[in-house]
Amino acid sequence: MVNSDEFSNRLQKVMEYYDLSAAAFADAIDVGRSSISHIISGRNKPSLDFVLKIVQTYPEVELYWLLNGKGSFPTDVSKQEPPKASPSVATPAPSSTQEGVAPPGNLSATPASDTTRTGKEIKKIVIFYTDGSFEAFEN
Repeated sequence: MVNSDEFSNRLQKVMEYYDLSAAAFADAIDVGRSSISHIISGRNKPSLDFVLKIVQTYPEVELYWLLNGKGSFPTDVSKQEPPKASPSVATPAPSSTQEGVAPPGNLSATPASDTTRTGKEIKKIVIFYTDGSFEAFEN
């Protein structure tokens, strides 16, 4: 059984090691920000999914150490590689031209054959630009 208070202390050590706030740590391991504060305060116990996300995101964190406090942190992996800096902003997806999608000038005006098979029609298309603006096209 995992002692919640001790787990909370080890979780705080991990956040201090990577110099992350609770919000940045939550974003890095892809959990809700409130999850971190609830676990640290002792309100909630960590789930298996939560623990696994930490271990998968930060290979220097040893599972046995995180759960039971036995072992070492950081592990020897950190001596071979520098700690991974967790991105504070999500990495943008590759642009459509890199994935082999034809540029807008080369599109044909022929309707797609899938619309007649499924009976569904496109209602709205929204294009998001890297500067935060967008365009919406409705049928």
